[in-house]
Amino acid sequence: MAEGKRKIEVPVMSDLIEKGEKPEYLVWVGSAGAFDDRYKKVTRSFIKILTHLNINYAVLGIEESSSGDVARRAGNEMLFQMQAMSNIEILNSYEVKKIITCDPHAYNTFKNEYPDFGGNYEVWHHTQFLNKLINDGVLKLDTDVFRDKTLTYHDPCYLGRANKEYEAPRKVLNAIPSKKVEMERNKSFALCCGAGGGQMFKEAEEGDKEVFIERTEEALDTHADIIVTACPYCMVMMTDGLKYKNKEETIKNYDIAELIEQSLEL
Repeated sequence: MAEGKRKIEVPVMSDLIEKGEKPEYLVWVGSAGAFDDRYKKVTRSFIKILTHLNINYAVLGIEESSSGDVARRAGNEMLFQMQAMSNIEILNSYEVKKIITCDPHAYNTFKNEYPDFGGNYEVWHHTQFLNKLINDGVLKLDTDVFRDKTLTYHDPCYLGRANKEYEAPRKVLNAIPSKKVEMERNKSFALCCGAGGGQMFKEAEEGDKEVFIERTEEALDTHADIIVTACPYCMVMMTDGLKYKNKEETIKNYDIAELIEQSLEL
């Protein structure tokens, strides 16, 4: 992975353990972060931030598998439990204590569901971790990159309603000088992007309007220049919505990590 012209060597857990090193954090990349072309850019941005700030982290690499979230939402409890127990065995073998992920679905699964199977970890969504770094004075941002832009933030269901985390993402955005506007429905009242609960992998039910189109329209009504997301599912839905509304050339959809990376004081 390249940071500007400098190649970033992403540390892999097994390699560090073999050398007698033990990273403080495990970064869970997730399926979208590893395979979806758009969300790979978010992974790169977050890794660049961690590397720039000398955060002691590692990834599982080829040992990482699905968290099992989608299997459980879709009703395949057996597959979920198989995934959970397999992942927990790997995580515990490395004595992982702290996990950071950009995926609210994985965050929710690790935090609230893995403990039932012996997987007890301190779990951070990347917006919470970025907020911590800002509060600790570790992360300092350039003040001019987005000063003339208007941002609106879409609350991911599994970060917001499922885990009551509404403030951390907004505090991170507030550290970036820019204008912020809220959609009419926000925080606990925010409309789902339309992808959660396994909906991303099935045909939409019949109705007057697909959910992702309705949510995109709510975002466009704010007249924001940038729709900010913090979830791979939400990014796919909002990006598709912008394409559907023929707005992808004028309105951008960025993950919070991408905004931070572009605002770093390098």
